[in-house]
Amino acid sequence: MAKLNDTTGIMSRSAQRRQREKEQRFNAVLTAAETLFASKGYHQTSIEEIADLAEVSTGTVYFYFKNKEDLLMKLMQEIGFVLRKWLGDELEKTDSTLEGLSNVGVAFLQDFCVNYTEKITIFFRESVGQSREVEEQRRDLFVRLTSDIKDVVVTISNRLGRSFISGSSPEVIAVCIVGIYERIACHYLLWRGDSMEIMDVAGETASFMRGGVEHLFAPNGK
Repeated sequence: MAKLNDTTGIMSRSAQRRQREKEQRFNAVLTAAETLFASKGYHQTSIEEIADLAEVSTGTVYFYFKNKEDLLMKLMQEIGFVLRKWLGDELEKTDSTLEGLSNVGVAFLQDFCVNYTEKITIFFRESVGQSREVEEQRRDLFVRLTSDIKDVVVTISNRLGRSFISGSSPEVIAVCIVGIYERIACHYLLWRGDSMEIMDVAGETASFMRGGVEHLFAPNGK
């Protein structure tokens, strides 16, 4: 722990420098792991390779992380934070309309997936089939994303003065939206490796999603 000045409770300059250096090494290791897990694969990547890319010793990696799985868990936490923050910022722009929700879907494929390919690769591919702890973290993130979207769907229906054909419709819609965009990202970006193609299909995916939402609205007056 950084040493505090006894009279002011403020860290000394040297302590602040050491703290910054620790944070820089931590982030360097995490960034190296993200790059290698996404490019080579989680199982094909060694701690030694992560240390080499981060330009630190193997001992330094183990100082900050218990093992390779701990690195993956920390990456999943960071990815979850970045993705949910991005989604929250985008959802605020929807103006509680279906058109706005469609625009978020397009932005996810054309913006987030293309600019954060390594994070998408780890979340959608490299975290699958790992330990129970990793799977629970992955499930928790999917549940949170689904809940975020469900809340927006309910807000949109209230704004439009429309009800759904059943009480489960908003959750079904949210689950389908998360599932559709996961599959689209995997199919075009991770399996085909074609970022241009995913740009092309973004609009069609959003139209398909919007039609599904509208189909689950109850007829007017019901």
